[in-house]
Amino acid sequence: MGIRDDQKLATREKVLEAARDLFNETGYEETTIRAIAERAGVSVGSVFTTFASKAEVLSHVMDRRLGDLYAEFDRVVPYLRGSTADRLCSIFAIHYEFETRRVKLFLAHIAASYSPSNDPGVTPYGRNERLTLMLREVLEDGVRRGDVRPDLDPQLAVDVLKASYAWNYRLAATCGAQAAALSAAMDNQIAFIAEGWRPR
Repeated sequence: MGIRDDQKLATREKVLEAARDLFNETGYEETTIRAIAERAGVSVGSVFTTFASKAEVLSHVMDRRLGDLYAEFDRVVPYLRGSTADRLCSIFAIHYEFETRRVKLFLAHIAASYSPSNDPGVTPYGRNERLTLMLREVLEDGVRRGDVRPDLDPQLAVDVLKASYAWNYRLAATCGAQAAALSAAMDNQIAFIAEGWRPR
């Protein structure tokens, strides 16, 4: 890489770090590209040279965070024990513990996902392939172990689980609920959902 490439990479890193902090401090809507540029110590033009939009900046911030999260999961998942419901509760508890470290950032991610102006290069909430795959694997393993009925539609179950997971963040947004409260709510929802997949 040349000096110009090094400078572009350095600018990108500064922008992503500044954006992550601002989204977490003030939320997605309130954060402007100008504010990101000022926090990063770069020009507004430099931000737009690197990213097409604020939504794309947020998407890259979240992709980076997911990399850190799934590095944790790579270490933990092989050691999950218990029923299918127990394993799912553990997975979501880890998610809540991780995301509540920067809860406003995650709320910004969810909120931006419902914007009708999302750019084609943006990965909105819900398209997390690693989470989808992990949940499917747990459910399929439950079928093999006999505690999930074999005719379960795994994608429908994953969709319902992810919807419940996201819905619980309203507790963080409205009353400052922490990871333990979010996990407790999710545990109850998983117990309820699991009644539908138990073998008949």
